[in-house]
Amino acid sequence: MTEKLKVAGVAGGAVGLGGFAAALGLCCAVPWTVALLGVTGAVAFARLSFLIPYALIGAAAFLGLGFWLAYREPVCQEGTCTPARGPLRLVIWLTAAIVVGLAITAVLFRVTIS
Repeated sequence: MTEKLKVAGVAGGAVGLGGFAAALGLCCAVPWTVALLGVTGAVAFARLSFLIPYALIGAAAFLGLGFWLAYREPVCQEGTCTPARGPLRLVIWLTAAIVVGLAITAVLFRVTIS
C-alpha cells in the first residue's frame, strides 16, 4: 500500500470518528437540537435520553482508539517509517473537546431538570 493511501486512510478514519462522536452527542445538545429540529424533534430526542450514558461510553471508546492510532509508535519497514500524524492528532483533539463539551452539557442539563 502506498504512503498516500495510508495517509488518506488515517485522515478518513479521524474524520469518520469525529462525525460519529458528533452524531452520538446530538441527543445531548438540547438547546441547539430544539433550534434545528423544532419542538417535535426535540421531544423525539428527549425520549432517547436514557441512551446518553451508553453513547458517551461508545464515544470515549472510539476516542481511545483514535488516540491510540494517533500516538502509537511508527512502524518502520525496510528503512522507511510511517509519516507524521499531525492532522490526525489535531482532529482527534478537536473531537475530544467536542465530546467533553457535549458530556458537560448533558450533565448540566440533567441537573437543571431534576
